[in-house]
Amino acid sequence: MIKALVLRTAGTNCDQETLHALKLGGAEPHLRHLREILSDGSGLSKYRILVIPGGFSYGDDVAAGKILANELRLKLKAELAKFVDAKRLVIGVCNGFQVLVKAGLLPGDAELSFDQTATLTQNDSGRFQCEWVPVKKEKSRAGWLSALPLAFDLPIAHGEGKFISKNQEFLKHLEKNRQVILRYSPGNPNGSTRSIAGICNESGNVVGLMPHPERYVTSFQHPAWTSMKAVGSTAGYLFWQGAVKYARSLS
Repeated sequence: MIKALVLRTAGTNCDQETLHALKLGGAEPHLRHLREILSDGSGLSKYRILVIPGGFSYGDDVAAGKILANELRLKLKAELAKFVDAKRLVIGVCNGFQVLVKAGLLPGDAELSFDQTATLTQNDSGRFQCEWVPVKKEKSRAGWLSALPLAFDLPIAHGEGKFISKNQEFLKHLEKNRQVILRYSPGNPNGSTRSIAGICNESGNVVGLMPHPERYVTSFQHPAWTSMKAVGSTAGYLFWQGAVKYARSLS
């Protein structure tokens, strides 16, 4: 059974949905506090998947995800670098995406320098937004997402989801390098540059997205489910199933 770590800390609040989604996808998920990992001699070595779930880690003090990002970079950098270099899977959803970007793991670079090259900042609306939005899958380096449909709906719930890269040249590099995994389409609820909703690293094994795939693992979770045609496996379910399949393929 593929072991997956759902990392929690003060302010995490999407951990139970994430555990449920990973179980449905075929993994054996473990919910552990960051302090446990830091004091555990085995660290991350027993896991094939690391998920940083949504929520408001440390109350979004300073900026959303910034404090947890600093903790990971300062206290778990070597473990994370080894985990990523072994092509194990790291997923950040919503606040987890903010953490990965501010820790420098996304978009990342081949040297695993942990330098921050992008950010997720306040929505153009200036308020917290909680709604279902349409998204479009891009052809990306995260091949394990191939089973997802080309277009689907997912819920968002954030106040700081606007993606911005450090400059236009770097943004062009991300797009040319197939590191954009999802775009809001049609529409752009938070004003993200180029409607970017999710990205991956150059190897496709570190992925972050603002929408919540763990909140759409059965068709009944969609707000319009009573009027929808049978959809079979939902996009959220396929996301987590794909993650587990990828982890299972690792030697």
